[in-house]
Amino acid sequence: MTPSARTVAVSGDTPYTIHIGPGLLGQGELLARHVRGRHVLLLSDSSVAPLYLAGVTSALLAARPDLLIGELVLPAGEASKTLAHFGDAITALAALGATRDACVMALGGGVAGDLAGFAAACWMRGVDCVQLPTSLLAMVDSSVGGKTAVDIPEGKNLVGAFHPPRAVIADTAALRTLPPRELRAGLAEVIKYGAIRDPLFFQWLQAEHAALLAGDDTALAQAIARSCEHKAEIVARDPLEKGERALLNLGHTFGHAIETEQGYGAPGNDNLNHGEAVAVGMVLAARLSAQLGMSGDADTNQLRELLLRYELPVAIPAGLQPEALLARMRLDKKNVAGRLRLVLWRGIGRAEVVADVDEADVLRVLAAG
Repeated sequence: MTPSARTVAVSGDTPYTIHIGPGLLGQGELLARHVRGRHVLLLSDSSVAPLYLAGVTSALLAARPDLLIGELVLPAGEASKTLAHFGDAITALAALGATRDACVMALGGGVAGDLAGFAAACWMRGVDCVQLPTSLLAMVDSSVGGKTAVDIPEGKNLVGAFHPPRAVIADTAALRTLPPRELRAGLAEVIKYGAIRDPLFFQWLQAEHAALLAGDDTALAQAIARSCEHKAEIVARDPLEKGERALLNLGHTFGHAIETEQGYGAPGNDNLNHGEAVAVGMVLAARLSAQLGMSGDADTNQLRELLLRYELPVAIPAGLQPEALLARMRLDKKNVAGRLRLVLWRGIGRAEVVADVDEADVLRVLAAG
């Protein structure tokens, strides 16, 4: 373990530890500590695998020469998060001869993490999963909490399972190879934590935007640790998203609708990635909150200005129709009895779940862009 590494404990029925620090992907003893049996499937993507897959394999074998390690590398991008590629992961586990004490390791961003976690949840009704996130977005959000899923044409993350990881190992050195756009996308999820429950963190993000955009190691480690602490606290109390955990979805219902309507990051520079779509979604949720009299325009403007400072989009991309986006929102998993249930706020740091939101109000916000 590196001296500068931090840990965040996630409690609850299936407790685990989040390890945060530079150089952790090379720490074979740390990686192998979470492998109970002999079989490991390393699932990665075509962008991440050339950078880290060989090193992780070598580190694991140095610590555990007895391991049988399989590798599955999928095309990079959200478009790979499909039932077909889930089937590829299951086939890879079968080819490995993976037993019930096997471990699936997710090396990459949210797509690799979601696919690996879902495969681990289903193989022999559940084997271990260790998350090795290499993107900021995955480090602060998708790798923590055990939500796994794939997308289908009708909607994002509609097929999946809750399957908490055995550990999360976030090597902050991996962020140095992250494209600037992907770093900014992850910062959108970091900003979300300040928006939903931590005004002081929101202020810190206002002050530290230059350091975070520049990839400063100390600032990023602090942002990751604080974000993970928030998520860990909420997940421990509500592991299956029956109540409070839904607050983590501020902006996501709007954002997922945008992603689905654009085709999950299909080729085209105008398509938003997940973090960018969430940034737009948070602004739309804030505007809807103000329209409903829950919050003031000043809070919306502060959020919008902070997102712009982080070079994130704040408006619906051109060409998307309000009615089509609303139709996508109707399939959101938070909805109850066919009625929209959205995460809104009463200002910075005070998010809440609002049931039975009038579609006409939502349509007005979508039409305004």
